[in-house]
Amino acid sequence: MDSTENNMLPMEQFLDAEGEVLKNLPAWVNNEDILIDYYRTMVIARQGDQKAVALQRTGKMGTYPSCLGQEAISTVCAALLEKDDVLIPYYRDLPGLMRRGIPLSDVMLYWGGDERGSASPAWGQDLPNCVPIATQAGHAAGIATAIKIRHEAGDPLGVALCALGDGATSKGDFGEALNLAGAWQLPVVYIINNNQWAISVPRKIQSGAPTLAQKGVAAGLPSFQVDGNDVIALHDVISAAIERARQGKGATVIEAISYRLCDHTTADDASRYRGSEELKDAWKKEPIKRLRNFLHHRGLWDERKEQALKEEADRLIDAAVQTYLNTPLPKIEDLFDYHYANMPAQLAHQKQEALAREQIRQEKLNASGGHHNG
Repeated sequence: MDSTENNMLPMEQFLDAEGEVLKNLPAWVNNEDILIDYYRTMVIARQGDQKAVALQRTGKMGTYPSCLGQEAISTVCAALLEKDDVLIPYYRDLPGLMRRGIPLSDVMLYWGGDERGSASPAWGQDLPNCVPIATQAGHAAGIATAIKIRHEAGDPLGVALCALGDGATSKGDFGEALNLAGAWQLPVVYIINNNQWAISVPRKIQSGAPTLAQKGVAAGLPSFQVDGNDVIALHDVISAAIERARQGKGATVIEAISYRLCDHTTADDASRYRGSEELKDAWKKEPIKRLRNFLHHRGLWDERKEQALKEEADRLIDAAVQTYLNTPLPKIEDLFDYHYANMPAQLAHQKQEALAREQIRQEKLNASGGHHNG
């Protein structure tokens, strides 16, 4: 894995769009369990992602950002982290969250407007989804600083991994975070999901840099490009960056080249600014088909296993949807109880007013024969 000072950074790739091998594979590929784990995670995440879109379309969830076509990046990142490492995700990281053990029902709660979806014990030290663009880059630098300060000699060094989109690299937060990471040799890895579109702004007019990865060069960081639809290349590059951070050698910037096969969010209509031929061509390179073909070629996958996986995904997703839909609404007092250790008198008064109004509302609802689950 070599970086370069030339204008264009080389892109690491082992598989072509059809899953055919382009060059000698790394030895770890002989461990079929790793590849099958990646495939399972991506397939289940894609089905869960499409269910979330359907829930939004039927009025059962708020605006939702699909990860369609970008599943490989998040899956590999999450799988390579240790339990005590910290994932700093952004809003397209559903596969990574699921791989880190976050229940799909929690993710649905969050996008349904319920902050309890980011507060269950399953999250551990990982941060919630970051929706503001690039603010998580500074958070990651801060977390990596804390990891470094708290580290005790002889113990493994923890790692922070920050995911963000191509649009985030145009924000000042990103450049400032990279500067800190380079100056302080922080144990952090920045993964750019370059899906070619920052909402409606195409990559080609978003930045004059030949690659987004090389923005890390200015901060003195090793910077690499990788095919974001190739799990083997992703595993190779990301695992090396994580190991470098764990050895105390500092941060790395990785640009993973993917494509957003979906709208920006369910509030968007990408057909207004993106041509159908471009989208059709991108579908030919998507990661799940590529890995499935590779597994088929090696005799590790067949139609029977595919059908069993889809049925398993259906069961898991249906259970998650029922958990989400059957979760009682937050209590009215939750609006007031989590702001101060000791509630100010003015806020306590507002709480009592709100509770009184809620009681009146419930009484009217009951008198009219209605019902409410909150």
